[in-house]
Amino acid sequence: MHIAETGKFTATRRRLQRWNDAVDSVGLRILFYGKTIAHIPGAVIRHPAETLRLVAEISMGSGALAMIGGTAAIVGFMTLATGSTIAIQGFSSLGSIGIEALSGFLSAFINVRIAAPVIAGIGLSATLGGGATAQIGAMRIAEEIDALESMAIRPIPYVVSTRVAAGMVTIIPLYSLALAASFLAGKFTTVVLFGQSSGLYDHYFSTFLNPVDVAWSFMQAVLIAMLVMLIHTHYGFTASGGPAGVGAAVGRAVRMSLIMVVLVVLLVSLALYGGNGNFHLSG
Repeated sequence: MHIAETGKFTATRRRLQRWNDAVDSVGLRILFYGKTIAHIPGAVIRHPAETLRLVAEISMGSGALAMIGGTAAIVGFMTLATGSTIAIQGFSSLGSIGIEALSGFLSAFINVRIAAPVIAGIGLSATLGGGATAQIGAMRIAEEIDALESMAIRPIPYVVSTRVAAGMVTIIPLYSLALAASFLAGKFTTVVLFGQSSGLYDHYFSTFLNPVDVAWSFMQAVLIAMLVMLIHTHYGFTASGGPAGVGAAVGRAVRMSLIMVVLVVLLVSLALYGGNGNFHLSG
């Protein structure tokens, strides 16, 4: 009986220890995020050359990735495919009930509110975020971050805050490209491939394209970019276990950032359009 009680006590203590470790991990992560954001202005002022280098690397890529245009090309191609898919499915579905004229409405409505933010976030996570985790993780296991500390250079501002700042700078033109690509793909598919009148498409597209929705869509993109960079830089900064540990950190970071991308779009959509979607369709 005494042995059984001791075993239960040990199991309970282990569960409590796991909870304590989880709470400590969340607290350290939040502290890291706070330090990173707080150091962004100082990092941009003290390390402008590094920030500009990272802006160029993030937007156009480096090495083999630069051959295809880096993050800009990848996000553009992904949103092109998404815009075309929405146009194909929308034209077919609306045509089955005789209102294929509203295909322009779907492009203006779905791309801005849902599709473009999600696809852009996935592209950022797979390219920009994954690259940041791998770079910082390689610096960590090669003891380059420790070397920065020995030279009296604070690693969080120089390594992390500069990358977050670069991501925030590049997200606006990148997301502008993403939206434009989705709009052009939708119009090309509907007008050129399916033969709908260009004037009819433009009428419904411009009627339902709400500038307020576009502004909120950009706000979603900025928030997604910040979360993606914070998550990926944290996993890279805390990587351990050699090259295999860096690879595992990249995988965990991508998984977490994808969850956060979908969660941000869900919560923002519920907050903005859950009660009143600012949409009125009547005939």
